[in-house]
This record gives sequence, C-alpha cells and structure tokens, in this order.
Amino acid sequence: MLEKLRQLVAKTSLQLSDKQLQQCTDYVKLLDKWNGAYNLTSVRDPADMLVKHVMDSLVIAPHLQGTHFIDVGTGPGLPGVLLAIYYPDKQFTLLDSLGKRIRFLNQVKMQLGLANIHPLQSRVEQHQPVEPYDGVISRAFASTHDMLHWCRHLPAANGHFYAMKGAAVQEEIAALPDFVKVTAVIPLQVPELDASRHLVIIASA
Repeated sequence: MLEKLRQLVAKTSLQLSDKQLQQCTDYVKLLDKWNGAYNLTSVRDPADMLVKHVMDSLVIAPHLQGTHFIDVGTGPGLPGVLLAIYYPDKQFTLLDSLGKRIRFLNQVKMQLGLANIHPLQSRVEQHQPVEPYDGVISRAFASTHDMLHWCRHLPAANGHFYAMKGAAVQEEIAALPDFVKVTAVIPLQVPELDASRHLVIIASA
C-alpha cells in the first residue's frame, strides 16, 4: 500500500516525507479496521481508499491559506486528517455530530501521533469557537448554500470557505447567498479517479 501511495503522490505536485506517507497508509488501515463495526465509509477496499479518500483529500492542500481550520461534517476525518498529516504546523478542528466518528478520530489522533487534530462532537450551528477560523472546509457535507448559512459564524473576517465539489458547481454558485463572493473555482486532478472534482473558494462579500 505504501508503494502504491508513493506512485499516486508522484503524479501530483505534492511533497510528502516517508513519515507522512506512512501516516496516510496507517490511517487507511485504521479506517478499514474500524469500518466493519462503525460503518465509516461506503468505500470498502483499502486500495480504493488511497484514491477516493487520501488523494481526493490531499489535492486541496496547496490552496489552503492560514493556520487554523475547521473541517465541518468531517465524517471519519475527510479531508481533515489527511490535511493535518500534510501540514503538521497547522491546526485542524474535526467537527461531526456522530459520537462513533469522534471516537474513531480520537483513536486516529492517538495512534498516528497527530497533536494538531482536535475532534469535536457538535452540530455545526451550535459550535461557538473561541477564535474564528482562517478556513472552513467541507467535503460532501451539504449543498454550498446550506453550508454557508450554517457556518457563516465560523470564519474570521478575512477567512475563507473551502467547498470540495464534484462536477455541477456552476448551479450551486448561482444560488449562493449575497453575503459571500466566490474568489476561485479550481479544477482538481486526482490521480486514477475517474470523476470531476473542484474546489470552490468563497469569502465574505
């Protein structure tokens, strides 16, 4: 698995150390192990997880600005765990309403030695951060419109929303509320993934 991940990363501009590659594959092993009991992801094959979870999460790393992020509706830690591995000097709050996912993430934090992830069980609209975030990240969480309404209290004044989307991004962009503006729509290339991916970066209007 480690060699396969190394080959996938080599097809991108991402730079990961041997330790980071090992942490990514250890995460996949934990996800595979816990998935049977906790039903954390519909992806069952660890080889598929390398593409559909690990690489799909890592490709947004070069576009993040700031040091303090929240991954809303993180599920089993996607993309937050992978981004925390990539950026050990940045902090990631991983928010989800389901206790079983947070238990899994606490296990990931301990076993992978990720001091920069902070699993948190809460509904997003009830989460009141001590300090606002530089970035609010969402992947398969909700429509962009709903995400913005539920999360508008989370970013700092100069912070950004990072919405990870598939193909039909223009329809969602057209329906965005007037308190935000789109600053970039970035096509993402995920090695060996036969699907369209985009990162929509949004700021306060």
